Amino acid sequence: MFSFNMFDHPIPRVFQNRFSTQYRCFSVSMLAGPNDRSDVEKGGKIIMPPSALDQLSRLNITYPMLFKLTNKNSDRMTHCGVLEFVADEGICYLPHWMMQNLLLEEGGLVQVESVNLQVATYSKFQPQSPDFLDITNPKAVLENALRNFACLTTGDVIAINYNEKIYELRVMETKPDKAVSIIECDMNVDFDAPLGYKEPERQVQHEESTEGEAGHSGYAGELGFRAFSGSGNRLDGKKKGVEPSPSPIKPGDIKRGIPNYEFKLGKITFIRNSRPLVKKVEEDEAGGRFVAFSGEGQSLRKKGRKP
Repeated sequence: MFSFNMFDHPIPRVFQNRFSTQYRCFSVSMLAGPNDRSDVEKGGKIIMPPSALDQLSRLNITYPMLFKLTNKNSDRMTHCGVLEFVADEGICYLPHWMMQNLLLEEGGLVQVESVNLQVATYSKFQPQSPDFLDITNPKAVLENALRNFACLTTGDVIAINYNEKIYELRVMETKPDKAVSIIECDMNVDFDAPLGYKEPERQVQHEESTEGEAGHSGYAGELGFRAFSGSGNRLDGKKKGVEPSPSPIKPGDIKRGIPNYEFKLGKITFIRNSRPLVKKVEEDEAGGRFVAFSGEGQSLRKKGRKP
């Protein structure tokens, strides 16, 4: 008479979609094979065994695959992506900087869990050395290096390789969460002052005014450069006629200008003729005045009778 269906409400698949297991972790340098896998050290992705791919394919997980790595002994955790599934069973290979963040040694146990992270919108980094300031365009270098990363975690110290030199940067802040995904995102990047950086001190120069000094010592610094005073080189290699023609200027040849003692603030004076007018001494003594058309003319013909 009475019947009920115990499967009317579907069972949540939270636990079915979760991947969680433990692996023995080793650095990438321990990976056996003829190929050089130094590219793994330049990013934030790990190498897992093929059995992990088999388990993940059976679960309804979201892509891209992101994982949470936890060291239960030191209570340290970080996040990463996966690069390949070619490791030996029970083993995963991590970048060296990631093992340092987790305080893991070769062969230590690490817990690997699949997670879903929000897309990053903002991140702030602090270089761990002032040498990072020597890079011409640090944002472009960091943007190129982050292409090998899948996610960022606040507090991690990531390592990037540029010009055969490794630079370490601490992730100071990430938004909208402490762990974010940086795959196909538009993220604003900011930098904090490098660790150990000291701002250069400003040197205040005290200038002493020497008013009323009539000597030529103030012009000594202006004798360093002279236009067209260099020597030339001939195409035939000869040294003839290549010496500088102008003679050097002596400090005594420089004349000091006459200051304008009637200068007023906000008033501009245009001096049209700085040279004094030369007066004729003869006119001053005779006291004569200017008379128009008082000059004498000359004729081209010679005066006199024809022979």
